[in-house]
Amino acid sequence: MRARIFSTAFLALIMGAIFMAPYIARADQAAALQALRDGEAVLMMRHALAPGTGDPSNFQVDDCSTQRNLNETGREQARAWKPFLAEHGITEARVFSSQWCRCLDTATEMDMGKVTEWTSLNSFFRNRSQGPAQTRETIERVNGLGDGAPVILVSHQVNTTALTGIFPSSNEGVILALPLSDSPEILARVSP
Repeated sequence: MRARIFSTAFLALIMGAIFMAPYIARADQAAALQALRDGEAVLMMRHALAPGTGDPSNFQVDDCSTQRNLNETGREQARAWKPFLAEHGITEARVFSSQWCRCLDTATEMDMGKVTEWTSLNSFFRNRSQGPAQTRETIERVNGLGDGAPVILVSHQVNTTALTGIFPSSNEGVILALPLSDSPEILARVSP
């Protein structure tokens, strides 16, 4: 009898957790977006969809024809950020981007504000030894920003993973508490 009561109670607890998970996730996301709006967090995101992996062998940072670029789906993904963020009271931001065309195009299509290039957000996929120095520079640059509009960083999977430990999908962002550190507090994963 006790075993049956225990298993019924345990099953009810598990079912409750399963049904509550989406509500908890939305609450966490709302709180994280509030922190972003209030200047207590930063959004670091992977560029929108640019089919493929890495870059061609003839890659040149100042020539988009030598790079993987956003396709139309990627451009639509990037444009979806503006209404998504506006729903949470964020209508403009300070946007910093990798110099890669797919990141600059993502940042531009988001239409959240002036886009500023940061070399520390450039991909180090081909040269992983650059990762620690670039990650440290990104942390220092973000922490050196003064008060102002929310901050959005548009970068690459490898950069986001190096800082957060998260392997983001294309067009997925991670909201991180400020100040940043080598082990930042992750508030939420978001995408429009």
